[in-house]
Amino acid sequence: MTIWICGTCGVEHPDTAQPPATTCRICADERQWVPESGQVWTTLDKLAADGHGLAHQEMEPDIHRLNREPPFGIGQWTHLVQTPRGNLLWDPPNHLDQQLVDKIADLGGVAVIVASHPHMYGSQVSWSHELGSVPVLVHSADRQWVQREDPVIREWSGVEQVLPGVTLIEAGGHFPGAAVAHVATGSDGRGTLLTGDTIVPVVAKGWVTFMRSYPNKIPLSAGLVRRIVDRLEPYQFERLYSLLGGTILTDAKAAVRNSAERYIAWVGGANDHLG
Repeated sequence: MTIWICGTCGVEHPDTAQPPATTCRICADERQWVPESGQVWTTLDKLAADGHGLAHQEMEPDIHRLNREPPFGIGQWTHLVQTPRGNLLWDPPNHLDQQLVDKIADLGGVAVIVASHPHMYGSQVSWSHELGSVPVLVHSADRQWVQREDPVIREWSGVEQVLPGVTLIEAGGHFPGAAVAHVATGSDGRGTLLTGDTIVPVVAKGWVTFMRSYPNKIPLSAGLVRRIVDRLEPYQFERLYSLLGGTILTDAKAAVRNSAERYIAWVGGANDHLG
């Protein structure tokens, strides 16, 4: 039997003798896309055998990010947060190979795996099995998008402290269960936020945006963006790291708040006289 990986989003599917006969449900949704040439499937073994390298960056003490060079699928960066009681693997890799296994071991292994939203499920179950069947946390509102079920999966919702100083926050927006991870000890105690693509830095320094679909350019409503910001209000964070490498390195909370006000003004019609 073979674990099949969607060639577009990189999410693992059940182990079967033949690749799934249907299109990946995650990519068929309006937030993603299926190539015009059709569905493509690959495997962990093939991905491991393809020529590639490992990218590793220490973003700050106890927060690292990892990626494959060249990237595969959506190409997300995986973040690893070190704590005294084990490490968080945030937005797990969509591939699995020995150099990445060794690097994660060098960083202290993993105690829990969490994806910010379904596009980032990657090879979460495969990684759990590789790392000793550590728990994989999936938001209950998004459980329907899990393509490979396994006993290691545990549901969560609302707010949950998964490790000392590391809190999962249900932000919503991009998906109902879209999450961010707040690292209280990050940024020298001023807090760091891992956002997946619930909140994404843009080209202009110090600004972010919010979308239902980034590839298909579908916006969120003013109400959903307001709710995201309101749910983050209790938390302080100086820095912000998103899934595709975007960062806000100073005064990130103000950047999110200011960007939300600008976004809400435009989608809410307050600036229609300027159009």
